[in-house]
This record gives sequence, structure tokens and C-alpha cells, in this order.
Amino acid sequence: MIVKEVLSEELLTLPEVKGMLHEIMEERLNSEEELGYELRKAINHAEMFSKTTPEKARDLVNKLLELEKMKPEIAIRIADIMPQSRDELRSLYAKERFTLTEEELDEMLNLVEEAMD
Repeated sequence: MIVKEVLSEELLTLPEVKGMLHEIMEERLNSEEELGYELRKAINHAEMFSKTTPEKARDLVNKLLELEKMKPEIAIRIADIMPQSRDELRSLYAKERFTLTEEELDEMLNLVEEAMD
């Protein structure tokens, strides 16, 4: 597949990608098309690592974006990985030029915990 130009770009969480891949899979199965190797692998990966529903993941991203020191890319990574400890959160911020307080980390972990319920 050769891409000539990118029409639009949007950051998506892994659960949202999983939902889109399942829609594509259903369309192809209904039209009796074969699922390609790459599509099967992508669906398998999304199912294996997706930890919540697309709605909860997007809600988590929106809540995280309201926090100070939060970039969209990091919010998406947090929603994908669903870190369970301060150290896991710190590793996501390793390349950033600022450090997070314990309170900020705890607030993020609380939001992640809510999204996993």
C-alpha cells in the first residue's frame, strides 16, 4: 500500500483502534473478503493490550487533558497503558522537561483507576 498524502491525522487510544478494526473485520467478513495478515495481527494486538472500552478510554483522555502539565500524546499513552504505579507514570514523563509532584501522580492514578472499573 502506497500512501500518496495524509488527509487528516487524529490521536486515538488503543480501545478506539480496536473498535475500528472490529468494524473493518465485520465489513470484510460480510463481503466474504479475506482478512490480510497485517489486519489479523493488528486485531490480535489490539485485543491483547486493550484494557478498557473506547468510551472509558476517551473519557479518561479528556479528564487527563484538564490537568496541568498534560499533553495530548501523554494522555493517549496513559489511556493505552493504564499505569498502576507512580513509577510507571514517571516513565511516561521521562522525556519531558518537568517533574510531577506526588499529588499530581496520585490524581492521575485515581483517574486511571476510575476508568478501569
